[in-house]
Amino acid sequence: MKKLSKLGLVLVLGLMMLLTACGTSETGSTDSGNSGDSGASDEKKKLRIVTDAAYAPFESLEGDKVVGFDVDFIGAVLEEAGYEVVAPEHVGWDPLFIEIESEEADLAISAITINSDRQQTYDFSVPYFLSTNKILIPKDSDIKSGADLKGKKVAVQNGTTGQATAEAILGTNSTDIKKFENNNLAIQELLAGGADAVIADNTVIEEYAKNNPDQNLVVIADDSFEQEFYGVMFPKGSELKAEFDEAINKVFDSGKYEEIYEEWFGVAPDVENLKAQQ
Repeated sequence: MKKLSKLGLVLVLGLMMLLTACGTSETGSTDSGNSGDSGASDEKKKLRIVTDAAYAPFESLEGDKVVGFDVDFIGAVLEEAGYEVVAPEHVGWDPLFIEIESEEADLAISAITINSDRQQTYDFSVPYFLSTNKILIPKDSDIKSGADLKGKKVAVQNGTTGQATAEAILGTNSTDIKKFENNNLAIQELLAGGADAVIADNTVIEEYAKNNPDQNLVVIADDSFEQEFYGVMFPKGSELKAEFDEAINKVFDSGKYEEIYEEWFGVAPDVENLKAQQ
């Protein structure tokens, strides 16, 4: 009888442990499933964005941080589209085109002008910025227009529409066109006396002249220079283009674009003109 009681006790305890283990396993599975579902719903996809952070005020480096109008703008678009807001990665001008063509990056934003040549290789969003090329010269220069650049040394950033504008005036293979990795180097060439003028996007050289009054530089316009529009650049055939176009228009309509634009440039943008280009 005593032995039978011990055996019964062992059986009861074993049964209790089995039931407890089953209950714990079932509960743990349910909790784990709920936690996983919650995490998946809250997680936002992260994209790789590349830029050339040597083009203030659109993108420049403050220490290791990329800042500028393009950075704030693409942040607003990412948020609207439901992606994780990340800063663009500085890779340089020529490399960013390679990164996009090879699909190593998801998109690029770097004051990139939309033109027919680039559209053969890349996809672009709807335009988000209006720009024109202008001419940066010393205050005492006799240059008054693009036509006056003939016979002069002109510094440009290689691979840009500034270079294309200079080539339209001076010729594609002109030795008077001095090409540099970025506009900062082109401007330094002007200051050093190695060039008579710089051709670049108006906002960039206007900001430079305004922020460096001691260098006695002025910006002049030429009405023959065409308007240009910047776009976000994607690999050809990217599925991101459609949703980013939609998100950009929402940023336009919400007033967020105007807020960012005024913060960086101190004036209101012509949003209706940008939307008309679509």
